[in-house]
Amino acid sequence: MPDAAEPLTAFALNCSLRQSDSDSPSSTDKMISDLLAAMKPHGVTGGTERVVDHNVKPGVLSDMGEGDEWPALRARVLAADIFILGTPIWLGHPSSVARRVLERMDAFLGETDDRGRMPAAGKVALVAVVGNEDGAHASHASCFQGLNDVGFTIPANSGVYWVGEAMHGTDYVDLDGVPDAVQSALATAASNAAHLARLLKRQNYPGLPQG
Repeated sequence: MPDAAEPLTAFALNCSLRQSDSDSPSSTDKMISDLLAAMKPHGVTGGTERVVDHNVKPGVLSDMGEGDEWPALRARVLAADIFILGTPIWLGHPSSVARRVLERMDAFLGETDDRGRMPAAGKVALVAVVGNEDGAHASHASCFQGLNDVGFTIPANSGVYWVGEAMHGTDYVDLDGVPDAVQSALATAASNAAHLARLLKRQNYPGLPQG
């Protein structure tokens, strides 16, 4: 049972190619919403931002100068206990927007504290993938490796996805309901992420010994 006295927070970045004012609904948004809903019984609350609604400049620094809106998103990522990277599949791979997010997080490698811990140390990461073509596992592999490289902790069974039939036009957002297999995956990922995030919040990684 969740510890109600120890609430957790989650923050998601939707890496859709469409801005939020688009007439087309976002399947990535729906997957993220379903995952956040699955976390609610575990004492986790959170929100999401669509990356393309912000001027996230290309680069590998935490601040790329005037007009760069990544620093504000970065602060929200690091303020949360659980980070969710949501991406559609394009040409069998994560979206270019998801790649840009990971590239900007590359800065974490050079931002360690006095114990060698990156800013994401003690933070849990999940990856939510949607598409109507193959590539979910490849997208998970790419994103999880990048998130692990920059210090996030990956829970067991934490990759959630839905892919439709190849060469057809049905999207996740078009479904009448959440398929049982996806619902089960969401529930497992939510439970494992909340459990691990609580453990790390109580006792973060010690880092390198001092002296």
